[in-house]
Amino acid sequence: MTGSVDRGSAMAASVVRTARSFGLGAAGVSLVSRAHAVAMEPRVLAIDDDHHPLFLHPGRSVLILLRDARVTDAATLAAAAVTESEDVAFRIDSRDVRMHLGDEVADVVLSVPIAGSESLAEALVTADEHVRLVALAERLDHLRHAHLRETGEAWRRAIHAEASAIYLPVAERTHPRLAQRYRHWCRTFAKRLGRA
Repeated sequence: MTGSVDRGSAMAASVVRTARSFGLGAAGVSLVSRAHAVAMEPRVLAIDDDHHPLFLHPGRSVLILLRDARVTDAATLAAAAVTESEDVAFRIDSRDVRMHLGDEVADVVLSVPIAGSESLAEALVTADEHVRLVALAERLDHLRHAHLRETGEAWRRAIHAEASAIYLPVAERTHPRLAQRYRHWCRTFAKRLGRA
């Protein structure tokens, strides 16, 4: 799977380069880089198509936090890399997160509310800001790529409805740039669903 390794390596380099450009020191960059590598392991093994929308998800979540939210806390960025709200097969066991990335990262990941749960809105609103930022960035990347997934129209409608009803209002209370991006993607997705 040479193409996938190359795309994964390119994303890993982009994460490191961007983290450095935002002022993360060597220890912080190392933590984020390790988190990205941990998150990529099951994807490299399971995804044959290096253009599959899930393949680069860990790195994209980190880049959203860096570029859009200007987050420079290494533990928060590392948590974003290993958080997976949609696909159980790519969730990293919390014991592995704790062993490879430490307690702080593991505690953030465990605190990120699960998408689709009945208590999602309340859990997001009451979560610490860095937990909300991780949840918003990670879910935003799923929303951006939902139209590329082969999961069916019902799933796409459900993720759009949840984003509009829950994630967008939370983003508006959390970070203006993330709120702007959620508004854009919710509008875009509504138009696509309207044409379907």
